[in-house]
Amino acid sequence: MASFSLYDKNTTFSGVYVVFMVNRMQTLYLLLIMPSYLVHPYMIWVILTLGILSQLNLLLLSKWFSSNAASRGYQGFVQLFGERTLRFFAFLGLFIILIKIIVLTLGIGTVVHQYIYPSMNSNWFILFIFLICYYIAAQGLEKTVSFVVIAFLSTTWMLIAFYPFFLPPTASLHNLYPLIPTEGSFIPWKQLLFVWSALSGPEFLVFLTPWLKPQQNMLKYMTMANAFTVVEYAILFIAALLFFGSTYLSKTRFPLVDMIGYLQFPLFERMDKMLISIHLFILVFVISIFILYFYGAVRIVLGTSDKQTTRFGFTTCWLVILASSVITNEWLWKSGEEQSLWLNLEVWSRAVTYLFVPALLLALTKLKEKF
Repeated sequence: MASFSLYDKNTTFSGVYVVFMVNRMQTLYLLLIMPSYLVHPYMIWVILTLGILSQLNLLLLSKWFSSNAASRGYQGFVQLFGERTLRFFAFLGLFIILIKIIVLTLGIGTVVHQYIYPSMNSNWFILFIFLICYYIAAQGLEKTVSFVVIAFLSTTWMLIAFYPFFLPPTASLHNLYPLIPTEGSFIPWKQLLFVWSALSGPEFLVFLTPWLKPQQNMLKYMTMANAFTVVEYAILFIAALLFFGSTYLSKTRFPLVDMIGYLQFPLFERMDKMLISIHLFILVFVISIFILYFYGAVRIVLGTSDKQTTRFGFTTCWLVILASSVITNEWLWKSGEEQSLWLNLEVWSRAVTYLFVPALLLALTKLKEKF
């Protein structure tokens, strides 16, 4: 009977994969709802400013990637934290990963239910996505990472579909004003938190270090991904402002999807359905990666990370995630308040991990090297 190996290392991935992974992780769900959260034209400066600050975080992360601890993979984490502390962080990571999987799946599921299959029970969508993710993740981490090429190339072109919203008579230039807030004491804490969390994603590369080519310029590739994401956020937010204006932008839940619904093409009557369906490639990739992360964290918590992976253990983890998603969808995702609570949990978890993980890893690495 063939062994069930999920984390074998037979190849390493170049910086191009880093660009693809970081960018697609950042532009899955929060991208679709960002315009309705930012609303005001001067939030363009928030996107650009936090994009620059994010670069400082990437600098810290790149310095850790060049350390000896990073090159040692799991043993490097044991060296930094110790076995017991690492198990504790892995246990906390289980909840963070589970929140991400639930919010991303149910969030995109809400879009699919609203625009494509309004009469379908949303639990069928969850099962359908998780079956695909199970198949991809069961192929192993290397093949799952390779799937990002399909996810990136099949979706990145969709930015071009929004060009009509920059042209008259659709675009209304006065909707871009004011570019400076008129309220003297205005401090957009919620918007700052939202945009910062939307830029998270590079910190999850630390778990893929053994599969990344050594001695490559990680800062360059992460910078390319970060810059592309910031430009993408800014372009789509400006397009939404030009079309809706601040007054109406806050009244629509998924403004970018609504905008695509207004486009008319000779070959496609419902462009929004097609683009939503293609966008699911990103969801499948991200959830597949997180399922493997979840199983890996469980193995660390149980102290079995040095043993062979098993299909029973992997399937059990998959069933736990599936059951958690269905239960949340049935009883904890019905009202707007409940969905906002889950979204806030996701936003805060993303913001916190992106803010502290790079700094913590680099600080501990420097301390270990010094003492």
